[in-house]
Amino acid sequence: MKFKVNDKEVFASTGGQPFDKNKPLIIFVHGSGLSHVTWVLQTRFFAYNGYSVLALDLPGHGKSDGPALTSIADMAEWLSGFIDTAGLKEATLVGHSQGCLITMECAARYPNKVKSLGLVGGAAQIPMNKTLLEAAEKNDPLAFELMMSWAHGPSGHFGGHPVPGLSHIGVGRMLLKTGPEGTLAVDFRACDNYKNGFEAAKKIKCPTINILGDKDRMCPVKEGKKLADSIKSSEIAIIENCGHMILLEEADKALAILKKFIRNHHPSK
Repeated sequence: MKFKVNDKEVFASTGGQPFDKNKPLIIFVHGSGLSHVTWVLQTRFFAYNGYSVLALDLPGHGKSDGPALTSIADMAEWLSGFIDTAGLKEATLVGHSQGCLITMECAARYPNKVKSLGLVGGAAQIPMNKTLLEAAEKNDPLAFELMMSWAHGPSGHFGGHPVPGLSHIGVGRMLLKTGPEGTLAVDFRACDNYKNGFEAAKKIKCPTINILGDKDRMCPVKEGKKLADSIKSSEIAIIENCGHMILLEEADKALAILKKFIRNHHPSK
């Protein structure tokens, strides 16, 4: 489905069902260099079980017009504008990695628009490794290799994909390589520059779930817990033997946690 925000075309997947403004809305926000594709399992479940879902392609990502936005603050403002453009008053926001920074900044700025908040593989700050950042800024394929290797836990490295013959790292690498050139570097720099996470967390008023992987090396569990401790109405769910790419590595477990949380705090009609 396509929308217009600031005269730019934005693509959002509806999970295979028509978008219905009369149903409670869940907006999914992807991580650095990725797209709506990472949310396939989660969006299809909720779309077929009483919710309207919009898995966004951020500006300059996937099928959305560019350019990519250069700061988390700008992305949060853009997300608020998207909610207005969609003609809705409130939504549950679910973000992964960089998407966590965006959604919690949006929730802090516009509490009346956010019913509940799901943070998957999040932390208050996501400082970038210098080598990884430099490789991304040179558009060196090494950036894709490093990111996918570093982002996956044991199951991602040694099999475990539900589809025989596919690898988690291979699929992730493909998603990154198909994105517009330079987008990963812009996202990494935005994450590295963002320092407002704990201040934003203190302003969040809605129920929040923090889904963490115990083998996450990009946003370690201890950092996820620090973020959760800063949010007043916050829960923590830790998935064992899982890295940073939680929604792909342990898609079923992540979905089960989201199902319970969202149904409790933003029930379908």
